Amino acid sequence: MSFWGLFSNATLIVKLIMFSLLILSVVSWSLIFQRTWFMRDAQRSAEQFEDQFWSGSDLGKVYDGLNVRGKDASGLALIFQSGFKEYLRLRKQSTQDPSALLEGVQRTMRVAMSREADKVEAHLTFLATVGSISPYIGLFGTVWGIMNAFMALGNVQQATLSLVAPGIAEALVATAMGLFAAIPAVVAYNRFANVGQRLLNRYETFQEEFSTILHRQVHASNHQPVAG
Repeated sequence: MSFWGLFSNATLIVKLIMFSLLILSVVSWSLIFQRTWFMRDAQRSAEQFEDQFWSGSDLGKVYDGLNVRGKDASGLALIFQSGFKEYLRLRKQSTQDPSALLEGVQRTMRVAMSREADKVEAHLTFLATVGSISPYIGLFGTVWGIMNAFMALGNVQQATLSLVAPGIAEALVATAMGLFAAIPAVVAYNRFANVGQRLLNRYETFQEEFSTILHRQVHASNHQPVAG
């Protein structure tokens, strides 16, 4: 009645179901760890960049510092880098009016924001799917196992509990594995969806604040250096 004994004695269909649920569980846990590290790094990066951005440093120096880091920029840093790069490019066009300049900067930041949102929301659909379908996959294995157990009773003269117990046990193991795969996936999805939404709200707030700074700068003077 060990787990391996129940698995080895199960029918092919139930074995495939158990194996599929095991694979789903392993992939889910790997994504849970990966998403945990990603969300933690994204929050830490956002806090560090906001401290630098609101420290009173010249925004040109902040931009130059990000260029030195190259491809390491992400999150708020990438949104700022994309917007400020477009701002500098449009400022060189003397015919560019302030409204068109700000619109171009905001459009560029929205594109960067969309890409960052894809990173934040990556793999959440898979976790939601695992959380939704795993119990039903396990239930299918349970139904199949119980059906085979009762069909086996038709081949014996006298039905006893010892004859039907192994089949029912293997069937219930399939349900347990379905729940084992589903519960962590659902908890992780809800957690990451909540943290991700707060992170995206933080990005959107920064976009508005940065746009306000550029709006004041553009309408104050087109020749003064940009400062935060």
